Amino acid sequence: MNPPLRIAIAGLGTVGVGVLKLLTEHAALLGQRCGREISVVAVSARDSARDRGIDLSGYRWVDRAIDLASDPEIDVIVELIGGADGVAKSLVEGSIGAGRSVVTANKALIAHHGSDLARAAEAAGVTLAFEAAVAGGIPILKAVRESLAGNRLTRVYGILNGTCNYILTTMQESGREFSDVLAEAQSLGYAEEDPSFDVDGIDAAHKLAILTSLAFGCTVNFDAVHVEGISDVSPIDIVFAEELGYRIKLLAIARETERGIEQRVHPCMVPLETPIAHVGGVFNAVVVEGDYVDRAVFEGRGAGAGPTASAVVADLVDIARGLKAPTFAVPAADLVHAVPAAMEYHQGPYYVRLQVVDRPGVMADIAAILRDESVSIESLLQRGRSPDEAVPVVLTMHNSEERSMNAALAKIDQLDTVLERPHLIRIEHL
Repeated sequence: MNPPLRIAIAGLGTVGVGVLKLLTEHAALLGQRCGREISVVAVSARDSARDRGIDLSGYRWVDRAIDLASDPEIDVIVELIGGADGVAKSLVEGSIGAGRSVVTANKALIAHHGSDLARAAEAAGVTLAFEAAVAGGIPILKAVRESLAGNRLTRVYGILNGTCNYILTTMQESGREFSDVLAEAQSLGYAEEDPSFDVDGIDAAHKLAILTSLAFGCTVNFDAVHVEGISDVSPIDIVFAEELGYRIKLLAIARETERGIEQRVHPCMVPLETPIAHVGGVFNAVVVEGDYVDRAVFEGRGAGAGPTASAVVADLVDIARGLKAPTFAVPAADLVHAVPAAMEYHQGPYYVRLQVVDRPGVMADIAAILRDESVSIESLLQRGRSPDEAVPVVLTMHNSEERSMNAALAKIDQLDTVLERPHLIRIEHL
């Protein structure tokens, strides 16, 4: 058998402990599959005294994670610290500079610095692997990089954040408000104490930026992602969506357009007959469309100790086997600086909910504004009749340009008879 692959793990949170458990429980199986042992020779974390529910006495403890980068007894660094900068970035850069391969689950790091790190890794002849950074246990990066390499991809989209999917699923099933379900998600451990990265769409946007680079051979450009969260989604929107034949999901979507690469994360109404409409709870799903494969759908758990550890170890297995592919599917030096498609030119159908005073002429005023901005109404729903009182009105629009919709809604918002800010959700016919 070949000599062991010697690894160090930096960061012993939920995922780090999960990786240690998996490597211990499946040591013999991994040895058979890799032709060599995967041996943990060192670990590092902020607090050596913390009880993590696992015996760490058999591992060499290193107080400063950055010291792992120059340790001659280590072949691969597993970075599970997190964060786009700081210790995590320094450790990864230092490890690559010292000729050591890196496996990471750090989507923020890759979304902000992935292209530069890939160029450095390929120049140094080492591996930078991050399967665990996108969609947890779903092997989507390997699928795009390898299994779908014969295709010209045209669109990738999916549910990339389990916290948001749990919240929207629970709101749909129970009729409860966002704030109430968020509190429940926090109590169950599905949402952080500060849930903003999840519910504001940032986490999904990090993952989409990485997927986009792999799918379209471009540099990672997180700043080009249009991002909206789910905090404005109301139970009444979910009810109207069902009545119209849709379900609301936070989708991450990237596609080629005539104006460049479009990347966006926001709540969407998706038709009930589409598979992704029925992906519930904390599950993730990713759909890849290509010219020869047509459509491939991947579904599974997008977070948690087990699924994420599975993805981390999959990268370690590739390194142990000596398998190597370009970090972003093409050599990093060949990644193009794709033109980002401005969101204002996005075209599609829309759902708009208004709270208006129920009196004659209100809808005529709204229709006139939409006409003037070249927005065409497809359908209208109104619930209840309360003269001179507030009633909800729902409009769906035919394909319209985003900037026209925004201009129309800004004018509608100024009407005295419109009592709340108009609420818009994009409709996606997937």
